[in-house]
Amino acid sequence: MAHGRYFFPFPPGPANGGADIGYVARMVQFGYFLSSEEHGPGALLEQAQQAEAAGFESVWISDHFHPWLDDQGESPFVWSVIGAIGAATSLQVTTAVTCPTMRVHPAIVAQAAATSSLLTGGRFRLGVGTGENLNEHVLGDRWPSADERLSMLAEAVAIMRELWSGEQVSFDGDHYMVDRARLYSAPEAPIEVPVSAFGPKAATSVADYADAFVTTSPADDVIETYRENGGKGPVMAGVKVCWGAEEKECVELAHRLWRNSVVPGELAQELAMPAHFDQAADLVSTDDVAERFACGPDPERHVAAIKPYLEAGIDELYINQIGDQQAGFFDFFRNEVEPRLYHPRTEVMPRSR
Repeated sequence: MAHGRYFFPFPPGPANGGADIGYVARMVQFGYFLSSEEHGPGALLEQAQQAEAAGFESVWISDHFHPWLDDQGESPFVWSVIGAIGAATSLQVTTAVTCPTMRVHPAIVAQAAATSSLLTGGRFRLGVGTGENLNEHVLGDRWPSADERLSMLAEAVAIMRELWSGEQVSFDGDHYMVDRARLYSAPEAPIEVPVSAFGPKAATSVADYADAFVTTSPADDVIETYRENGGKGPVMAGVKVCWGAEEKECVELAHRLWRNSVVPGELAQELAMPAHFDQAADLVSTDDVAERFACGPDPERHVAAIKPYLEAGIDELYINQIGDQQAGFFDFFRNEVEPRLYHPRTEVMPRSR
């Protein structure tokens, strides 16, 4: 990843007698977010290679059976893509996120993650979450309540960690059964499991067992809830932008491909088909999208979109460029955006390659 110490104002408050004490330094790491909904396997591999050449050391990759919208148009099998990335780069790879509870049994996800860890030389993290009906209904299973999905996820992670030991495992739980299973190609070291959660209740639930926290918004109250309940490890987030020469064209592209991101509430977890997201997003305007995403060539717009994540305490921020202008975006981020994210008092550490 790119590295740097980001200085941000520490607000006056009771802790410092109401005084403005200046700036607080914190290390922030930037990675690249690979969109499996928008790009096929070959394009994802090429983007991973471009990200590494641009100085990034880590990527997120989404794990979907369906895209959110038909316009996005892709959904490759993530485990094949991870194997290719592991063979062609030295990047750390994190799924953002895999649902190990319904469409694929946790024992099989454990095997896939173990193999991915071996193929990447241990540079693999299994990001997990409770999933979306969009992907998990495809085998005809009922869609459980949010509380049940949280319980299933905790049990699934426990099963996977037992299997990664390489020992024979039998398990008879509330949701899953495993009968004398052993991963003969076990990981050489324990696999870290970042966990995604939306809202205080979910953040409290996953804090007991997560190795890191995954979010898609700079909601510092949820992050605080995770920390206050014993949550450990880095806080990770993803943000989408659309860089290009013409702001209007970028807004229109972001609207066509990612207007579903503006759909509010729990619909993202509940809707079953891309067509349903298209219907739900009918009332999303280009103005709504322009407000949600940084679009166009102005680096200050992109800086303004990223800073709230840094100020909320995000440790690792993964950035996704909407559309096909990936190579140009990497140059833009490296030369125009990243230097502006650090206060002039910051000493920016050398970019690792």
